[in-house]
Amino acid sequence: MSHGGDNAQRTNSSSTAPPAPDARPPGRPRSREADEAILSAALDLLIERGAGGAGIEQVARRAGVTRATVYRRFPTLTDLLVRAIEWEYRDLGPGSLDWPDVDAMITDWAGHLSSPRSRRLARRLYATVDDLPELLRAYHGAHGRHRGRAVRAVLERARAAGRLPPGSDPEVLQQMLSGAALQHLAAHPDTTSADEVRAYFAAVLRQAGYRPSAVPAPVPVVPVPRRSTGR
Repeated sequence: MSHGGDNAQRTNSSSTAPPAPDARPPGRPRSREADEAILSAALDLLIERGAGGAGIEQVARRAGVTRATVYRRFPTLTDLLVRAIEWEYRDLGPGSLDWPDVDAMITDWAGHLSSPRSRRLARRLYATVDDLPELLRAYHGAHGRHRGRAVRAVLERARAAGRLPPGSDPEVLQQMLSGAALQHLAAHPDTTSADEVRAYFAAVLRQAGYRPSAVPAPVPVVPVPRRSTGR
């Protein structure tokens, strides 16, 4: 084969080989370690200081990289924080929320809401609803929508099994439980144990008419007529 053919072959193969030489600004090659250090630093600063205290310079210093290294990956702070939220919930796909019943669901919630770090991150996310709504949208995109569907599916099965009143609305109950979770984040200390969190959600569900499978239906009390004394 001629040298011209060799050159053409090399040109064609280089156009498909990742990454292309001109696809990234000059600098050191991208590394997974640097990516994870940056995302971890961004999350830690978001939790500790809020979105306003998680600047690019602070993230770079915490991650042990240069500002240029951060900017090559994330052009803006919003891009960085959105990606950090998606990365935080990367392992929580729909399959991880396939709870068999209500008891398993609230036990899982209790494990999550008894983690001080998880509680602080959730509060930080909801605090950005006005100033940086992209973060809350990133959370819902990565985790929230899957979670909502999974909760409704569990509640629908509980209603079909007679654990919830026939007229209960799973969507309304799901919203009620979400509100209860936010109330717990705001009103209860971060040292609350998993057992206490679980008892909290169990009490909320009881108010909605939920009857756990381990508890038999209450036997109605029939009044006993008083015997006449003949007087």
